[in-house]
Amino acid sequence: MNLPGFQHSRFHSSLMPVFLAFMVSLASFSAHADKLTDNTIRHFITTLEKAQALESEFESLNDTSNIESIDFSRMISSSVEKLEGQKGYGRLEDLVQDNGFSNLDEWAATGDRIYAAWMAIEMGDENPALNQEMKEAMADMENSPGMSDQQKTQMRAMMQAALGVTKTAAEAPPADIEAVRPHVNALKTISNNED
Repeated sequence: MNLPGFQHSRFHSSLMPVFLAFMVSLASFSAHADKLTDNTIRHFITTLEKAQALESEFESLNDTSNIESIDFSRMISSSVEKLEGQKGYGRLEDLVQDNGFSNLDEWAATGDRIYAAWMAIEMGDENPALNQEMKEAMADMENSPGMSDQQKTQMRAMMQAALGVTKTAAEAPPADIEAVRPHVNALKTISNNED
């Protein structure tokens, strides 16, 4: 007698070792892909340095007036999304591919992790105290009779942005922090060149 459940069970058991081997290889590939290596960080920095030459082709790079709209957990990715459709976008994509990244999304996601780790290094062990100080400053500002509503709105935006930075830094994985630590001076140099 040919029972469908039995056939399925035999089929299932014969494929199980293949399926498990595939899952293990996929997991090890994923773990390897998730590691920030010296090489990856260097490639990101090199790309960022070369990308500075394209700044004039991107109008939105010069608009920093809307600080509350910056997503500090995806600082590079959200910036790249704003650049889409501008004339230098294709050249930027070519640049990241020339430096070992599959596409702009991969490059930007790598940059998000690098910048989060860098913020964590810069802030060091001050995160909890800094958060508390900012919350207290926010409460003082809200209760200040000498500030106009417009000034309070601007200060709120700045404080929220600062809290976003500390939150992103606090969530950076320790392995990313250690990988980025040797590259902090190079990142500072790029940041100073952008100013």
